[in-house]
This record gives sequence, C-alpha cells and structure tokens, in this order.
Amino acid sequence: MNLNRVFAVSNNSFREVVRDRIFYIIGFYAVILGIAVSLLPQLAAATEDKMFLDLGLAAMSSLSLIIAVFVGTGLISKEIEKRTILMLIAKPVSRNEFILGKYLGLSTVLALLVIAMSLIYLIFLQANNISYSGTSIVLNAIFLILQLSLISAIAITFGVFTGSILATALTFAVYLMGNITQDLLKLARISENPGLEKITQGLYILLPDLSRLDLKNEAVYGLSALPDSTTLITNAAYSLFYSAMLLGIAAFIFSRKEF
Repeated sequence: MNLNRVFAVSNNSFREVVRDRIFYIIGFYAVILGIAVSLLPQLAAATEDKMFLDLGLAAMSSLSLIIAVFVGTGLISKEIEKRTILMLIAKPVSRNEFILGKYLGLSTVLALLVIAMSLIYLIFLQANNISYSGTSIVLNAIFLILQLSLISAIAITFGVFTGSILATALTFAVYLMGNITQDLLKLARISENPGLEKITQGLYILLPDLSRLDLKNEAVYGLSALPDSTTLITNAAYSLFYSAMLLGIAAFIFSRKEF
C-alpha cells in the first residue's frame, strides 16, 4: 500500500465533502445554542445550566451523526451509481487505497467539525457563566470523533455493496442497535430465557457497542462521572479495531466488484 496515493485520495475526498458546504452545519449549531440560551431560562429556571450542557452535547452528536451517515454512505455508492468509479480505478490507485483514502478524508472532516462545534460550545458556556468540566468536554469530543469514525466505516462498508438509500437505513439501524446492545443483554439476563440470552449475546458480539464511546452524560456531570483511564484506553482501542475490521471487509468486497 502506497501512503502517498492514500493521502491523495484522502485529500480529494476531503475537498469533495467540503464542497458540499458541510461546514455550514457549524453556523446552524451556533444558532441552536443561541436559541437555547434565550429560551431555557424561561422554561426551566432552576436547571437551565444542566439542560444547556446536555442540549449542546446532544445537538453536536446528532448533527455530526447525520453528516457521517449521509456522506459516508454516498462516498462509494455515488461513485458506483454515476460510473465515475471507472475513471478512478483506471488510475494507479488500488481499491484498498481508495477505500482507506475515502475513509480518512471523511474522518478528517468529521474531526474538524466536532472540534469547531466544541469550541463554539465552550465559548457559549464561558460567556453565560455556566460551570463545566473542560477535561470532560474534551474527552467527550475525542470519543465522539472515534464514534463518528466508526460510524463512517459502517456507512462506507454498506455503501460498497448496496445503494445509498438502503445503506443509509442500514447504518442508522446499526447505530440505534449499537447504542442499546448492553441494555438488551441486561434485559435478557433478567428474563432468564436462554434462547433470548443467546440472541442478545450474538447481537452484542456482531454489532459495535457504541455506548462505550458515548461520554455525553459524563461531560454534563464532570470528572467524577468519567470512567477510569484503563477503561477509556480500552474503549478507544475497541473503536479503532472495529473500524479497521470494517474497512478490511469493505476493501475485500470492493476488490471483488466488477464495473
């Protein structure tokens, strides 16, 4: 694998995504925070600070998720549907390099998006004298980037072998299921149904456990709510391994497609 070719594809993918005016979402996020600052004191005078902390992080996660899913599923599938893939594979770039480059380009956009929204979020917190844990918010941003990178890998994998609409639906389904797999395991144990336990254990192994990468509640309640450093490192390594595995699957499928 030639890293120069990977970075060339990544750079091209980055520019392609930016041309779609993705970064307008940053302004939209700032508008949401501005409206929340104005309305929350009228709606919840005693708890507006916590509500603003929670709302800001939830909006950041939701907006970046939408970008990751819709852009990620279209990165490969649109190239295939428009037949522009024929020009790309004719160049001295392997299909593995193409997949990895597309993934890195999108992940870079998402990382910049999260960093920009996090900075805006911190500015609003500081300007409105809302107490917060800077370390918790930084860790939330890092793990949100890891989660979005994993979702991007899922979206690209689905986009390799199916159309963008179905790939989008499947990616959202995996996201939803990935956030409740731990809860399903607990419910199955409570039910004491061996068959149900086997099904939920299978889903837990097969689907990514995205709840490991969700630190929104911890960011709201501060350092005391954060997992220990070993757990954080383990969860970060889990997301990187899962992303690498998905990209391997995507590259394997893509290398066997005929155009």
